[in-house]
Order: sequence, then structure tokens, then C-alpha cells
Amino acid sequence: MNGQVDWAELLFSADGRASRAPSWIAAVILLVIGAAYDNFAPPALHWITGWFVYPPLFYCATCVLSKRLHDRGRSGWWAALVLVATVAIWPEPGRAFGPLAFLFGLVVIWAIIELGVMPGETGANRYGQNPLKPAFSVP
Repeated sequence: MNGQVDWAELLFSADGRASRAPSWIAAVILLVIGAAYDNFAPPALHWITGWFVYPPLFYCATCVLSKRLHDRGRSGWWAALVLVATVAIWPEPGRAFGPLAFLFGLVVIWAIIELGVMPGETGANRYGQNPLKPAFSVP
């Protein structure tokens, strides 16, 4: 990303790394879209229209989470755990799965701290260059 955010790449590609700020912005936008759909979609059609709304949201969320995990030096496969936990406690943590909601809540808290608060690895890692510092080219 070399200092500038390519939103299409952030939302539609799981390769590479992403810094905190664009990841937060993308996550908030995706959550707002999901919440707006849940609140405003007609309940009678929700089960049909959800097949057109949720898959793109999950795909974009997977890409954003994977890039952020890569920036922390972790495999993008951890995004699956974060998404399952988020879906399990959405929209009311206590109702969805009873006692398991606590564990899913811990996963979401871990993800917020790990991906939203802690900085990425300095320098390059196995997933690419640091997104905050452009790669230097030697003439």
C-alpha cells in the first residue's frame, strides 16, 4: 500500500498488509452496513435478500482482517475465528449461544486488542513490506 490506501485492494484482496487506521475505517463501514441492513431490511424478505448482502460483507471483512493479521505477522486464517465469533454474538452477545457467548466475546476482545490497538511488525515480514513505510529503491 506504500503509505496510501487502495480501498479496492483493502476490501477485495487478502494479500499483503494493512495498517490500523484504514482497517478500523473499513471495519466500521462494514459493521454499519451490516447493522443498517439488519435494522432496515423487511423481515419477510430478510432471509432471501441476506444471501445477496452477507456474502460480500463477509468477503470484504475476511480480506480486511487477513491483511491486518498479516501486518501483525499472523496467518490470515485467524480471520475465520474472528468472523465466527462476531457472527455468534451479533447483535446481542447474551442471546445467541448462551454460555459460549462468553468465549466468543473473548475472541472478539482479543481481536480488537490484537488488530485494532497493537501496531504492526516493523519492517518487512513474510507477507510484505510495512504499509506505513514505502519500500526503498536503490538506484
